[in-house]
Amino acid sequence: MEVNNLNSTFLDILKELGNIGSGNAATALASMIDKKVDMKVPQVKILEFKEVGDILGDSETPVVGIYFEMTDDIEGNIMFVLDIESAVNLTDMLFSRSSSKSELDEMDMSALSEVGNILSASYINSLSTLTGLNLKISVPSICIDMAAAILSVPAVQFGHFGDHVILIETQFEEGDKLITGDFFLIPEIDSFQKILSSLGVN
Repeated sequence: MEVNNLNSTFLDILKELGNIGSGNAATALASMIDKKVDMKVPQVKILEFKEVGDILGDSETPVVGIYFEMTDDIEGNIMFVLDIESAVNLTDMLFSRSSSKSELDEMDMSALSEVGNILSASYINSLSTLTGLNLKISVPSICIDMAAAILSVPAVQFGHFGDHVILIETQFEEGDKLITGDFFLIPEIDSFQKILSSLGVN
């Protein structure tokens, strides 16, 4: 299936997924830190897997990657990727720190993992509501590594999982702290077709 052939109705539904999921995530984060969190309207795209590297930029740049396995009616991977600056800004926001740290410690990584969990659950619950499909996600796995290495995890499963990726470019802010991250939904081939069918796309 060519990405360019996907109809506008499907893309509109995916944008709605991004809007609902982002709104739920912003509400959950605001409750978590007891502060107002603004989330910008997310950009939602359908990509071929080979294009993901272009989104992440320089393959040698270190990033934070948070992974989940997706099971039940849909199988696949979820990957939430943050650049280091955004990850530090996010932990500063979570812990109400006024000055940025240069490195992330174990407590920071745990907090990032929890935020990744909140974001992923928000998008997955929205997708479940829109499609009527039952979806479950695993406990998150988090690491800091070069973008190329982060990308290699789903790439290893490329033969089993599909080559289509749903990208939700997420951006939110609290005060003067800006956080940008890329949320990748990577369904296996049959699951991608199942998502299309459940949304009425042939």
